Amino acid sequence: FQNRAMEHLANRSPSTACPRVCTTSSGETIITVKGAEGSTHYVRLLTYLRGTPLADVRTQTPELLQSLGRFLGTMDKTLEDFSHHAAPREFHWDLKNAGVVISGNIDHIADSRRRSIAGHFLKQFATFVEPAQHELRQSFIHNDGNDHNIITALPDISGEEMIGRRVTGIVDFGDAVHSHTVNELAVAIAYVMLGKEDPISAAAHVVKAYNDVLPLTELEIELLFTLACLRLSMSVTISACQQELEPDNEYLRISEKSAWQLLECLVDMSPNWANYVFRHACSLPPCPQSHAISNWLEQAEERIGPVTKHDLRSASTCVFDLSIGSPDFGCDTDVADMRAVGRTLKDKMDLADALVGIGRHNEARYAYADSQADSDSSEVSEEKTIHLGIDLFLDAGTDVYAPLEGIIHSFSDASEHSEHGSTIILQHKTDDGSPFFTLYGNLSEDSLEGLCAGNSIKSGDQIGRVADQDLDDSQLHHLHFQLIADMLDITGDFPRFCMPSQRDIWLSICPDPNIILAIPDGSFPAGGRTGEDILMEREQYIGRSLSISYGRPLKIVRGAMQYLYDDTGRAYLDAVNNVPHVGHCHPRVVGAAQRQMALLNTNTRYLHDLLVEYAERLCATMPDPLGVCYFVCTGSEANELAIRLARAHTKNTDFIVVEGAYHGNTGSLIDLSSYKFDGPGGKGPPSHVHKVIMPDVYRGIYKSDHPNPGKAYAEHVRESVAQLHAEKRNVCAFFCESLLGCGGQIVLPNGYLQAVYRHIMDAGGVCIADEVQVGFGRVGSHFWGFQTQDVVPDIVTLGKPMGNGHPVAAVVTTPEIAASFDNGMEYFNTYGGNPVSCAVGLAVLDVIKDENLQENARRVGARLKAGLANLMHKHPLIGDVRGLGLFIGVELVTDRQTLAPASAHASYIVERMKDSGILISTDGPLHNVLKIKPPLVFSEANADLLVGTLDRILEEFRQG
Repeated sequence: FQNRAMEHLANRSPSTACPRVCTTSSGETIITVKGAEGSTHYVRLLTYLRGTPLADVRTQTPELLQSLGRFLGTMDKTLEDFSHHAAPREFHWDLKNAGVVISGNIDHIADSRRRSIAGHFLKQFATFVEPAQHELRQSFIHNDGNDHNIITALPDISGEEMIGRRVTGIVDFGDAVHSHTVNELAVAIAYVMLGKEDPISAAAHVVKAYNDVLPLTELEIELLFTLACLRLSMSVTISACQQELEPDNEYLRISEKSAWQLLECLVDMSPNWANYVFRHACSLPPCPQSHAISNWLEQAEERIGPVTKHDLRSASTCVFDLSIGSPDFGCDTDVADMRAVGRTLKDKMDLADALVGIGRHNEARYAYADSQADSDSSEVSEEKTIHLGIDLFLDAGTDVYAPLEGIIHSFSDASEHSEHGSTIILQHKTDDGSPFFTLYGNLSEDSLEGLCAGNSIKSGDQIGRVADQDLDDSQLHHLHFQLIADMLDITGDFPRFCMPSQRDIWLSICPDPNIILAIPDGSFPAGGRTGEDILMEREQYIGRSLSISYGRPLKIVRGAMQYLYDDTGRAYLDAVNNVPHVGHCHPRVVGAAQRQMALLNTNTRYLHDLLVEYAERLCATMPDPLGVCYFVCTGSEANELAIRLARAHTKNTDFIVVEGAYHGNTGSLIDLSSYKFDGPGGKGPPSHVHKVIMPDVYRGIYKSDHPNPGKAYAEHVRESVAQLHAEKRNVCAFFCESLLGCGGQIVLPNGYLQAVYRHIMDAGGVCIADEVQVGFGRVGSHFWGFQTQDVVPDIVTLGKPMGNGHPVAAVVTTPEIAASFDNGMEYFNTYGGNPVSCAVGLAVLDVIKDENLQENARRVGARLKAGLANLMHKHPLIGDVRGLGLFIGVELVTDRQTLAPASAHASYIVERMKDSGILISTDGPLHNVLKIKPPLVFSEANADLLVGTLDRILEEFRQG
C-alpha cells in the first residue's frame, strides 16, 4: 500500500519528492529475510531524500511555511484519485478516532492540570468534530506531516534568483490512511505551531498556501484548529501510555514537552480567533457574522440613541489626524506624551470652534505605539498601532449613554488598566438573536458605581462619565467607543489596537462604530493612496529607470532619528540612509529651516550673514589651503562644478577615474562613473576618461597580504599618466571618492592617495576628493574621509549629509584654483547658498559637534564592525568585513577561495532584514556587498541588534 502510494506520487507529481521504491535483481519490491533464531522479516529498500528535516530548521520563514502548504496541497491533490484495498483501516493515529484514542489513554496522564487540558479537547471533539465528520470529504492522506518527516533544502541559485529554504520532500508513509482530507493539514500545522511565538499566524501561512492549491471548505476551516489540537492531544496521551510500558524509550518523548507547552497555550485561546485567522488566510471574510451585524445596525437607525449629549451629526465636531503620517505632530512633538498631544488637539478644536474631537477608526497611529525613536532602543518589533474604535474627545465628566438596549457584559477597572481608565462593555442582540457588543473606555471609576454585570440597559440610559485622566485643565479627555462582533472569550481588557499584520482580521471583528455614532462621512478626510495605488501611478507617470527598494516596497510616511515608519505605524531601524546624517528630521535642523524659511529665502546676489558664516565654518573643518567655497544644491552639481574648476585651472580635459566609482547622475558625471558606464546601459568610458583598477585588497590583484598594496595600486595611476604623455596629452584631474561607495564600501589601502596625488600633481593635474557620501565625521577617526589617507586634495566635493536631507552641497577648493576659475564668466547658482540651505548646514555642523556624533560614529562603528567580523567564524558566506566608522560593507561569497559572489544571497538577506525591521541594502559591481551606512545617531544597542538579526538570518544558510 505504501509502495503504491509513493509510486503514484512519483508518476503523477515528480516535484512532490518522496522516497522511491527500489527493486531487487529479480524485480521484487518487498522480500523476506531470515533473522536470528529463525525469525522472518519483510525488507524493502527506499531511495534517500537529501535535505534537512523541518524540525532542524530553527528559523522557519513565512516563505518556508508557505512552501510546506503548497507541497502538502499538491500531494493531496495528486492523491485524490489514488485508491488501494489496504487504505481503509482502523488506525489509532487517524484523527477520525481521536475520541476513542484520547479517552482510552487520558488516565495515563499523571498531572491533573494536563489531564484537564486533554479532557477539554476531548469535549471539543464530541461537541464540534464528531457530529460533522460525515460532512467532511475523504481521500488518501500521508497523515504524518510532522516536522521530522518534512524535508527542506536551499534551492540551487541561478543568477539573481533566490527564494530561500523551501520544502522539497516528505518521508515515512507508515501512517498513511484513507481519512478526512483536512486531517492532513491539521496534522502538519499541529507540528508547525510547536515552539512558535505566534503559533496561529505560523499555521496560517501553511493554511493559505494549502488552500491556494486545494481549496478548503468553510466547515474544514472551522474545524481545523480543533483538529490540530486533537492531534497534539492524541500525541501526548499515547505518549503517556507508551512511557508507562517503555519508560527508558527517549524516542517516545521526542515531541512531548513542546506539545504540552503548545497545548497549555492553545487551551486558553478562542477557537473563533484561530478560525478567523484561517478564514482570512483562505481569502474569506474573517468574522462571518460581522457583515450581518453591520447590516442590522444600518436598518436599526431609529432604535439607536446618542452616546453623549452632543449631536455628532452636526458641524460642531473636529476630526483629528492622529495617524503616523499626521502633519499635526512635528519632529519636536513627543507623541508619547499625551499632554503634548492633547495641547495640539485642543488648539485645533478651539480653532474649529468644535465641541467634540474625533479620533478615527482604522487609523495607524504613532502616538500609541511604543516609541522606537530612542537611541537606546534594542529591539524593533511590530507594535499594535491600528486603532479599532473611535475616540470622542470631550470634557472630563461628560455623561456617556447607552445607544442601544442590552445588558451589561463586563467591566475593567481603572486600577487594572490605568492607561484606559475604567471600561464597561454592553451586550446587544440583533432581531435574530445574534450577539454583538459595544465598549466604552476611559470612564471614571465612580461613575460606574451601582452597575452590575447582567443588569438590563435601555437605550439612553447613562452608563458612566468621561474620566479625568490627571491632565492639565487645558488638555482634552476622551471616550473610546468600539463595536465588537465577537468577544473571543476575552475576560480582561479587550484590545483597542492591533498589529498591522492582523489588521484585516481585527477590523472584521471590530467594524467601524460610526455605524452607531453616525458622524457624517464628509467629516472624515479622504485616505491616502495605498502602496499598490502608488506603484500603479509610478508605472504611468514616473520613468521606469527609477528603481524601488525591496521586493515588497515600503510606503514610508515618517522619520525620526535612526528610525523610519511605514503607513501602518511599523518602525524600521534605518541602517542604510546616509543622507539624514544627524538623524531623520532632527528637531534642530528642521527648526533652523522653518525659522529661516519664515524669514527670508532668496539667492546670493543679496548680502546675508548666513552665506559667509557657513562658508567660514565649513572651511574651518578643512586643512590649508582649502578655503574657498562654492555652494550648489546636489552632489552631482558639486562634482560637475569640480570638473569645470579642474579644467579652468589645468587647461586640460583628461580625467583619471577608479573602476567601480560613481560620481553623479549628469551626463558629464556618468562619463566619469565606471559604476554606470561599465554597467547595464553603459557604453564604456569616453576618450577623455581613463579608468584605473579599483584598489580593493580583498578582491583585487593586490591583496591585503601584499607588502604595500597602496603603492602597487597607485602605480597603475602613474602608468595611466605616462600613457597620456605618450599620446601627447596631459592629465586634468584624478577624481576619486575618499572611500568607494558603489564600488562595494571599499576602504582605500594605506598610502594609496598619497602616492596617487604625488603622481598627479607631478604631472600638473589636480586631485579631487569626492566626499559626497563619506564626509562630515562618518568615518569616526576624522571629519573628512581623505584625512584617513593623510593627504590634502586640491578640490573637495560635498553633498548628501551636508543638509541632512535638505538639498545643499558645496565645492571647497584652494584660492589658486578659485582664481583660475575667475576668468570673466560668472558662476551663479539660483539656489546654491540660499539662506535656508545655509541655516540648515550650520545646524548640521552644530549637531555633529554638540552631540559628539563623530565620536559616536567611531565608537559604534568599531563595535558594529567587530560584531560583524565575529560572524565570519560562524558563517562561511561572509568573505570580508570592512569599513571605517559608520561606513561598513560585508562582502558575501559562496566560496572563500574562488571569491564567487553570493549576489542572490545578499538580495535575500536584505529582504529578510527588512522583514525583521532593519533596513540595509546591497552595493558593489557584483551586488554582493551588504551596505551599512546609518545616520550617525545609531547606537551601540542598534549595532548589536543588527548583528544579532543578521546572525539569525545567516543561520538559514547553515542549516543542512
